[in-house]
Amino acid sequence: LKSGVTTVLCDASTVAGVQILGGAPGTRETDLLEPHNSVDVVHAVVLSGGSAFGLDAASGVQAALREHGIGLEVGGFRVPIVPSAILFDLRNGGDKDWGRYPPYRELGYEAAQTATADFQLGSIGAGTGALTSGLKGGLGSASTLLDNGVTIGALAAVNPTGSVTTGRTRH
Repeated sequence: LKSGVTTVLCDASTVAGVQILGGAPGTRETDLLEPHNSVDVVHAVVLSGGSAFGLDAASGVQAALREHGIGLEVGGFRVPIVPSAILFDLRNGGDKDWGRYPPYRELGYEAAQTATADFQLGSIGAGTGALTSGLKGGLGSASTLLDNGVTIGALAAVNPTGSVTTGRTRH
């Protein structure tokens, strides 16, 4: 497959923001992260490979959260809010003969069920099939703890087009 899904499960008080870069971005529910919209909390964030097929990973995460009673209360229903973004990793040599349905819904469900506070970076999850010209792309993260006790974190799946080095040098 050479592709994967990364899921961040959020605390009840989580506020999220997004910056999507690239010439052909693929996202789901990221517009609701604008500060003027009425939904002010997210329950998970999903990054996935698979191009547009990978957007289905959020459906799997929603299913897992709903099983646990997690979601925004709307008219007697729990609606898990799960913004997601994808990257293009279809031409990386992995087996893409999925049959009728691509595997991303199940990959999302599994990612939600196995999420932990400690996680790997690099060629894992959404970074599994990420490529950067002749180099391997991947999953990266950074965070900082503010003096007031709030943690700010960032997660990126990197799969750019073009060269990340100067000419053919290592720089």
